[in-house]
Amino acid sequence: MKKAVMKRAAADLPPPSKRVGLALGSGSARGWSHIGVIKGLQEAGIKIELVCGTSMGAMVAGAFAAGFIDVMDEWVRGLTWPDILGFMDVRLPRSGLIEGDKLTRYFRENISDSHIEDLPMPYAAVTTELKSGREVWIREGSLMDAIRASMSMPGILTPFPGKEGWFVDGGLVNPVPVSLCRTMGADIVIAVDLNNDIMGRSFNRRDRNGEQPLETEANGQYLPNRLAAFFNGKLKTGQLSIFKHYAHNQPNRGPTLFEVIATSVYIMQDQITRHRLAADPPEVLIRPRLAHIGLLEFNRAAEAIEEGRKAVALMLPILLDVLGTP
Repeated sequence: MKKAVMKRAAADLPPPSKRVGLALGSGSARGWSHIGVIKGLQEAGIKIELVCGTSMGAMVAGAFAAGFIDVMDEWVRGLTWPDILGFMDVRLPRSGLIEGDKLTRYFRENISDSHIEDLPMPYAAVTTELKSGREVWIREGSLMDAIRASMSMPGILTPFPGKEGWFVDGGLVNPVPVSLCRTMGADIVIAVDLNNDIMGRSFNRRDRNGEQPLETEANGQYLPNRLAAFFNGKLKTGQLSIFKHYAHNQPNRGPTLFEVIATSVYIMQDQITRHRLAADPPEVLIRPRLAHIGLLEFNRAAEAIEEGRKAVALMLPILLDVLGTP
């Protein structure tokens, strides 16, 4: 009799809640879109219980896990070109055009450098060990070190020196870390792919209306010219001439050095993403439309964030159905 009563009581209990995890993919400046995705999920009342990320996804995921997503939202919306150029600590010739130390130092001093184990939400970042090519999941230690290791895009940011070797961008092995999210304990994975529509993008840098070239200011000065002007005086003569030779680019004359490096990486990441998502698909895949935002256009955060919000709104019926929310 007692066993029968216990069985009836267990049957009356609500089913155990499923843990929802968020896997944020790589995407350079398009990574600000992750902020819009997170905001959209919060506004829809969807509770995220763990988060992981690759490259820029690792940065935004880290801010979210540390409880600083609102601070980051406000900060990135105010970014200007002088701010962005100020973070570029160039050391040519090296294993990357930019050291990245200024950016990580800024975050350590102004936002957070908690230990991952002490964060209020489970967090992990994906990086790649350069010598072996193996995928590494960082789940403990310095938050900023994990982010820096995850976002070291080959040719752009110098590799990160770790205890077990040199580490580069996690997008080389796992651009959208669904597998990591599941390993962390997620029953339902919401994944965000930022590079789905990047392939086939024109290098002529026109906006969606075809009216105004992208990566320009009111005076018509193009991004590579601004970079070369900024680095003038910061590099030695020989280094500056090398930088100008490779970075200088006029409109309609083909891709810049940055675009060649980044697009080559994205071609590889796109193929890897397709195969990995086919083998281990998330319950919900969010894909903001971001092909109009360039590699270094970090000053277009407001646009990227809005695209993230739009993508969540588009997928909301599916999200609510998967979560069993009426």
